[in-house]
Amino acid sequence: MGLTKQYLRYVSSAVFGVIGSQKANIAYVTLRGGERGRYVAVAACEHVFIWDVRKGEKVLILQGLKHEVTFICASPDGVHVAVGYEDGAVRIFSLISRESNVSFNGHKSAVSVMNFDNLGARLVTGSKDTDVIVWDMINECGLYRLRGHKDAVTQALFLSDRNLLITCSKDSFVKWWDLDTQHCFKTLVGHRSEVWGLVLLNQERRLLTGSADSELRAWDVDFLQEEKAAGEPKVKKGKTLLDDEDDEAENVEDDDEERILRCKKVGSILREARDRVVSLTTDAKARILVCHGNDSVMEVFTVLSDDELQKKRSKKLKKSLNVGFVEMTLKDEIVRLTNIKASGKIRSVDCLSCAGAELKVALLLQNNTVETYSLKSSEQKPTANKTARLTLGGHRTDVRTLSFSSDNMAVLSASGDTVKVWNRSTLQVVRTMACEYALCSLFVPGDRQIVLGTKSGKLQIFELASGSLLETVEAHSGAVWSLCLSPDQRGLITGSADKTVKFWEFELAKDQGSAQKRLTMKHTRTLQLEEDVLCVRFSPDHRLLAASLLDCTVKVFYTDTLKFFLSLYGHKLPVLCLDISHDSTIIATGSADRNVKIWGLDFGDCHRSMFAHDDSVMYLQFVPKTHLFFTAGKDKKIKQWDADKFELIQTLEGHHREVWCLSVSPNGDHLVTASHDKSLRLWERTREPIILEEEREMEREAEFEESMAKEEMPVVSPAERIMEALEIFKEENRKLEEHRYACGHEGKQVKLRLLSVCINTTEGVVVYFLVLSELEVSLLVLPFPYVPELLKLFNTYIQQGLEVELICRCLFFLLKIHFGQISSNQMLLSVINELRTNTLHKVQEIRDLMGFNKAALQFLQREIESKEDVMFFAEATGRLQEKKRRRRKRERAILTIA
Repeated sequence: MGLTKQYLRYVSSAVFGVIGSQKANIAYVTLRGGERGRYVAVAACEHVFIWDVRKGEKVLILQGLKHEVTFICASPDGVHVAVGYEDGAVRIFSLISRESNVSFNGHKSAVSVMNFDNLGARLVTGSKDTDVIVWDMINECGLYRLRGHKDAVTQALFLSDRNLLITCSKDSFVKWWDLDTQHCFKTLVGHRSEVWGLVLLNQERRLLTGSADSELRAWDVDFLQEEKAAGEPKVKKGKTLLDDEDDEAENVEDDDEERILRCKKVGSILREARDRVVSLTTDAKARILVCHGNDSVMEVFTVLSDDELQKKRSKKLKKSLNVGFVEMTLKDEIVRLTNIKASGKIRSVDCLSCAGAELKVALLLQNNTVETYSLKSSEQKPTANKTARLTLGGHRTDVRTLSFSSDNMAVLSASGDTVKVWNRSTLQVVRTMACEYALCSLFVPGDRQIVLGTKSGKLQIFELASGSLLETVEAHSGAVWSLCLSPDQRGLITGSADKTVKFWEFELAKDQGSAQKRLTMKHTRTLQLEEDVLCVRFSPDHRLLAASLLDCTVKVFYTDTLKFFLSLYGHKLPVLCLDISHDSTIIATGSADRNVKIWGLDFGDCHRSMFAHDDSVMYLQFVPKTHLFFTAGKDKKIKQWDADKFELIQTLEGHHREVWCLSVSPNGDHLVTASHDKSLRLWERTREPIILEEEREMEREAEFEESMAKEEMPVVSPAERIMEALEIFKEENRKLEEHRYACGHEGKQVKLRLLSVCINTTEGVVVYFLVLSELEVSLLVLPFPYVPELLKLFNTYIQQGLEVELICRCLFFLLKIHFGQISSNQMLLSVINELRTNTLHKVQEIRDLMGFNKAALQFLQREIESKEDVMFFAEATGRLQEKKRRRRKRERAILTIA
């Protein structure tokens, strides 16, 4: 029997180089013991990074699974963070335990907006699938799904003291929802294009919407039920009604929307930007309004309170020549504070009001940068001061070239403006140097210098110790697409768009007036070709030179004489990448036609052509001292192949955009890749062997699960987990019975150990329910043969007092759907009788406990009220606000009469 080749698995080790992904927003968070406004949460592909903006450090990573993060929302108590993903899932992370124990699955596509209510007990999510779902955070389940929008939902807000919800969408509509009846009772149709954001101002009596034009439209919101109950005076245009309730009743129509509220457009505010609104947000008290478009300017407004507006009206009244009436406009209520000019185009913004009337603003820019500003909102013309800028941990533009050092410890990445050297073990930036648009790179032998090939045709030599540019060589008249170090390590070759391949040798030269020598390069030979050169490689034995050309062929020449040796033709589109194996026998080429071809270097024969990626193959490199090679494609995947057996070994998935380049470490233990999603990913070779048959089976299972998910069958897996837990419980019970009569010390130990396992298993069944948001649907698909065992378990749980409320909820649902089978089963009558007795007893105990606690709290409330001689909590505040509101309405009525 022949030997089987063993392959080792590569797994994702780390994600770095990304500061903030562009698909999601930025949000202020509060960590335990930290000050407000110090930490911001941003998306980093499938993870969430929390940055300390003062130190410029990453302090926490909330680990994602597979799909990209699309929205982040912090809870009002600052303990939890809700994260929405591209597949429609929502996960709730705890900033204390740094784990996610709750997940909601209700949307079919990416989550576009999320918001908590004031107490943090409910969460509303909107998605690109046009649905709005309200979730119960306490019971960890969905409450209801609201359908009515025809396009992606862009904003959803709870009202603080009413059970109402307001949403807006790209279908140009703003909808008001009554959450008591779960229906839309009013739709605003005053927009001609998409509505991208909305906020509530002035104690939720003013609605402001942002659309695709330069206007912020303002709407007055009147809650008619409240006014009718209060019996307050109404002021109409050209008519004053102080005590005439009959006229007020005539204006209330019989339809739903007029019974709840009236919403009327009162004007608009012009923004300085001419494009659409991207973000429209306020601080927690809705006193500061911030908005921005697709440019780099953010506009800050302040919203005057009723008292401030009254003072402003009084001042205008004194200055006015026409004594008796002063008209207050929308510009008087919403005043422009300042504009903040960021260093790049703004993707998202969040603001936070702090002590001393200080406003902190965090900006996520489109060039992978986070900036924070601070300004005093109490000043007449405040100036924004930049307090932090996070740029060190990533590139501003896409990384186009990667390279490993010879000792496997340093990674070089270069983009359109900077080149960075990273420590592979700590993933920290060692050096950052400004450069031109880099297309290729390598470490000079000794790892003290690096060489970059640029889009302008230059070669730039940098010294790592000082981080300085040693020399810029005018190498080519076109872009330098490829660099390759010679096998003797004395020089390199460059391939360019000017149709030449040039040979260079390393030299040490002295500058005038300096005793130290520096590295330079001397041009020795030139190979002229007929087409643009896209990639060049030496064979490791230094005998041959391969160059891929724009005419879809690969030309092979002898290195010493530059005589033509072979022409490899067969690709239908240009060959973008190639590499030669360590023994100089095989050359692999990757093309824009999505194929990889493996050729022999002896005669130029094509050994195999393989369909490699669903888009262009961008990079290809052999693992040192093997015939295994990696390819990177624009289909977001990295694949490993065997050039001898012509088989796909494994597929590395993780990037969310096109993969531009990769680099394999000299020892083959690490792989680093760069993508259009601004992230660099480090992959590590493990000791786990790969069995190709199992790998193909896993791929088929993944495809099947994905197809099942598209067919809306998300509850099969939770129901199967419940069944599995019950089977384990029965098995452990059987083992416990077998050892029940075991004698001696050893038998007792076995019995105790099995009892412990059994208890842990039964608690595991409860845990499955606790983390399951689709509880009723999972119980609905649970086969009936498992129900009797589950009822017996419920009886045990209730006797022990474990999760009584949750168990009762499951019990009543099972009795409702299986009533006929349970009532006709004589074996279950005793179980049902015990359940009835135990459930009533335990529920009564909980009711007595809650009643006792409520009576104690009421007693404490009366004691405090008698001592302080004031009404407690909300009653005093509510009455004070009621008096102020009545006084203001009387003043308005008197001014109108005057």
